[in-house]
Amino acid sequence: MSIIRLKKKDLKKEREERKLRKKKWKEERLIRAMEKKLKNEQMQEEKQENSQTDDKSEEIVNEAGCNYTVSIALPGSILDNAQSYELRTYLAGQIARAAVVFNINEIIIFDENGNGDNAVEGDFNGIRKKGEANIQLGRILQYLECPQYLRKFLFPKHQDLQYAGLLNPLDCPHHMRADEESLYREGLVLNKPIKAGRGSLVNVGLKKEVEVDKVVPHGMRVTVKLKNLGTEKLKGKIVSYSTPWKEDGIYWGYTVRLASCLSAVFAECPFDGEYDAIIGTSERGTNIDDFQMKKFKHALVVFGGVKGLEASLDADDNLQIDDPKYLFAHYLNTCPNQGSRTIRTEEAILITMSALRPKIEAALK
Repeated sequence: MSIIRLKKKDLKKEREERKLRKKKWKEERLIRAMEKKLKNEQMQEEKQENSQTDDKSEEIVNEAGCNYTVSIALPGSILDNAQSYELRTYLAGQIARAAVVFNINEIIIFDENGNGDNAVEGDFNGIRKKGEANIQLGRILQYLECPQYLRKFLFPKHQDLQYAGLLNPLDCPHHMRADEESLYREGLVLNKPIKAGRGSLVNVGLKKEVEVDKVVPHGMRVTVKLKNLGTEKLKGKIVSYSTPWKEDGIYWGYTVRLASCLSAVFAECPFDGEYDAIIGTSERGTNIDDFQMKKFKHALVVFGGVKGLEASLDADDNLQIDDPKYLFAHYLNTCPNQGSRTIRTEEAILITMSALRPKIEAALK
């Protein structure tokens, strides 16, 4: 009997120990489940916080974007004042430098003789050649605006560009080195075979090519928004040339437009709507110190050549007015009490944009 009692006691003890172990295992399992639940909740909270910060950063980016443009217009005949190819090239370089310093979005070169020709083909064979100075000036401005790693593909050797390599670089935000990281890059679509369902390959100045989101004809210059920086296989999205400026406020260079006459400067506006702040510059204009600029979307500042805006007005049959002050919403003297009889156009751009800069900022606010 004693042995049976001992066995019963041992069995009872084992059952109790088993219950305790089972209870402890359930508690541990419950604790692990709770820990897992808490961890998942924390991860969800972190995701929500990250998404909120991303939304905020997008809002900041949108706030940093620029919804306005500033254009300048000038006659290509200013090159006629230069006596050699070197000096003409240097003069064009001064125009380009002034434009990028003041974030100019568009440069318009008009023919002050009103010949009605805005073709982009032709050579500049010498001074006093009608119309051809416009082409040379436009070609040099486009060459300087193009990132260095794309120039050899987009600009074949040309007499107009023989001294362009000696000019001071513009050093714009889109003129990047191979080791620089940026959300946007200018690129050239390569003539390489692509697989079905894949996008074109683009040279953006990096060691590796970028695969974009669509098929584009080779040889085209495109703006690429990179998606996966720092990874082995780069991918990107083709966006509008104006996207970096509009969305992120990054100055992305200027475009060049040729106009056949002064009236074509206004009539062929490439932006939605038209220029809503047109400013003419002349020593006969009103003092810029008394000028207050109103809010605008597309501003245009027009500069005259050696003969002034009066010569361009007389040569344009589309304009039936005698005084250029009636052509502009604002006709300004941007350098009152000048000490020289004349101010050269390249000097006038620097003087005028320096005087207008605070007025533009005040208008945009």
